[in-house]
Amino acid sequence: MTLIGNDAAREAFVAAAEGTALHHAWLLSGPEGVGKAAFAREMALRLLAAALDGRSRMRGEIGDDHRVAQLMAAGAHPDYRALVRLPKDPDKPDQDIARSIKIDQVRTLQPMFATKPALSSRRVVVIDAIDDLERPGANALLKNLEEPPVGTIFLLVSHSPGRLLPTIRSRCRQLRFDPLRDAEVAQVLRDTAPEIDGSEVDALVAAAGGSPGRALAYAGLSVAALDRDLAMIAETGDGDNRIRSRLAKALAGKTAQPRYAVFLDRAPALIAAAARTRTGPPLRDALDAYDKARALAAMAPALSLVAETTVFEMAGLVARLAPARGIA
Repeated sequence: MTLIGNDAAREAFVAAAEGTALHHAWLLSGPEGVGKAAFAREMALRLLAAALDGRSRMRGEIGDDHRVAQLMAAGAHPDYRALVRLPKDPDKPDQDIARSIKIDQVRTLQPMFATKPALSSRRVVVIDAIDDLERPGANALLKNLEEPPVGTIFLLVSHSPGRLLPTIRSRCRQLRFDPLRDAEVAQVLRDTAPEIDGSEVDALVAAAGGSPGRALAYAGLSVAALDRDLAMIAETGDGDNRIRSRLAKALAGKTAQPRYAVFLDRAPALIAAAARTRTGPPLRDALDAYDKARALAAMAPALSLVAETTVFEMAGLVARLAPARGIA
């Protein structure tokens, strides 16, 4: 599938790859969910295909039947490695993912670096995300960045480059990725999940904040319905607590955890959007509600606060936006 958005980043990398000297380490930085990892995988495919074919493959289509594409899809390309957080239990690959990329994973690269690339003159290592690399692993990787193995290109995905070791940042050329425009997020949704109806697409785009990854994570969670309830609370104040109580009960169960997480994200965002339309005392009150909502959203998962109580309290902060509550 063609990547959407961040054309400037793509052109900068393609121009460098088609030039006479490609830097050995690239830091792909920007918000989470804007396509950095997908970009890294595509560029790895193109770099390895170009090296194998003996001509530039940085533009145009590369079919699924290409040898490099087939090997990468099978996880069997000898000159490609991707380091990611692994499941704690190999028998449950979609559950209980480790919190970091371990030093042992970095050490698995060393036998490969001790030999020449197998299929061509180039190999590619993707780390998604280097923010997840534990400190001993980062120190081990630094040695490879300082003395890069011949023909090796490192593509390092980072959501928070400021938290990385300065020595790692200094060895990399940074490629900045920005949030996508709403129309681009909507296009990703239509391409990836065509079964989502129009109203839900609009709600997901609003919730995405320019991140298609976030929008796709929210798909199927009835974000539009949550937004309607929050908007009604903000408009009316929900004086009888009917909507607040219904939301609190609906989002309290274990199976409702994904929607609960969306609620904790959407409620402060709605308050922030309302604050941007206000001045004077109403603005000050809205900003106070926003500060409290943002703090509550951060504390709730960290302190394992009771979901039902948290939802009720958060909805009360949204209710402060209602004209009946003195904020117009």
